[in-house]
Amino acid sequence: MTRAAFRRARRPEHKQQRREAILDAARELARTSGVRNVSLGAVAEAVGLVKSNIVRYFGTREEIYLELAGEEWRQWADTATPRLRAAAGAGEAVTVLAETITDRPLLCDLLGHTSTSLEHNVSVEAARAFKRAVITIVTELGAEVAAVTDLTEREGLELVAAASSLAGMLYPASNPPATLVQVYAEDPELAALCPVLLPTLVRALRALAAGLPTLRDEPSTLRGEPPARRGEPPARTDEPVK
Repeated sequence: MTRAAFRRARRPEHKQQRREAILDAARELARTSGVRNVSLGAVAEAVGLVKSNIVRYFGTREEIYLELAGEEWRQWADTATPRLRAAAGAGEAVTVLAETITDRPLLCDLLGHTSTSLEHNVSVEAARAFKRAVITIVTELGAEVAAVTDLTEREGLELVAAASSLAGMLYPASNPPATLVQVYAEDPELAALCPVLLPTLVRALRALAAGLPTLRDEPSTLRGEPPARRGEPPARTDEPVK
């Protein structure tokens, strides 16, 4: 869409088209250059706008990528859910989580930047919307994990949360910059520090899935209780104290 076309847009559907064009440009730039290397100016140039027009739709660069992260989370869940329902046992459930998340390199890249940059310099509304989307997805996937394993729904939630956190941490280490690629090629001993993403993630999640039931009687490290699953009433809080 040309810059002139953007200037003429006035209707709600045209404004939505602008938002989608901005998101599409930011997504493609991140896939080719990496999230950390994309500036707001680059996004504006890709859609034929100046930065001051971009901020009419997204307050900051970080808000653009936080919204993309929310979309990636939902797409991960949509892919993982049917495979989890066909899984048999914790081993297969772990493999599903690991394979479906590592098949989404943009999500892994975004996960690596979420807490360190993307959740900074954003509005309260954008941050709240993102967190609500994530906790809904983690809770849904956690319940799917619990349904095919011996884990509780709470433990399933913890496993899913760990999968996303570990993927975000391992992804940049397993995709090193050119300097480290050269270092590893010249020194095989140091190359041991470069993890292979999928098997490393599977091994870590298998260990966690095996260990969680042994800690069942201990308090969870997650704050609060997960919300009720979609379509189910929330947990009662008016039970009498015994």
